[in-house]
Amino acid sequence: MTKIDTSSPEQVLPTPSHTVGPFYGYALPFRGGEEIAPLGHPDTVTVHGYVLDGAGEPLPDAFVELWAPAPDGTVPRVDGSMRRDPATGGHLGRNGVEFTGWGRVQTDADGHWYARTLRPGARGGNAPYLSVCVFARGLLTHLFTRIYLPGDEASLAADPLLTRVGDRRATLIADDEGRATYRFDIRLQGEGETVFLEFQ
Repeated sequence: MTKIDTSSPEQVLPTPSHTVGPFYGYALPFRGGEEIAPLGHPDTVTVHGYVLDGAGEPLPDAFVELWAPAPDGTVPRVDGSMRRDPATGGHLGRNGVEFTGWGRVQTDADGHWYARTLRPGARGGNAPYLSVCVFARGLLTHLFTRIYLPGDEASLAADPLLTRVGDRRATLIADDEGRATYRFDIRLQGEGETVFLEFQ
């Protein structure tokens, strides 16, 4: 057995990287994670799509987390997504009334995901968008991106991020399928790869 002196930072070996899945099927999914909008809200929109690998094949065991401001652009400050039963400790799900702006969705066997939420409002000089975090097998760390919803072309044209990514901006804008439904496929690599963001 080799002993390492941990009091000296030069001798501490880094922990090797590991992929982020698939190991999360037990604790991370929760009932109703895709139902972000309050029940029966008239302004609910559905965003859906597939998580695709470099070969264009769908991933059946990926996670998509979404965060979004309320329609007026404010950040929700309410609890409700992960309520527990105080007697049993079991998961109660959302209360169906308050908008938390957050959801977590696991892709199905075909690599498809969907969420029902409220159309986000603009914040600062940005066009309205949903923040996205993707977890999938083969990734050493989760990936961040955005989903912009079409409809306000002037706002999209002036968005600081969309103007910086040039001809790849289409990978960040969902397709309008009508009836308040938008499609957004997340391509992890290869042709049409989604623009991913790095935070420092």
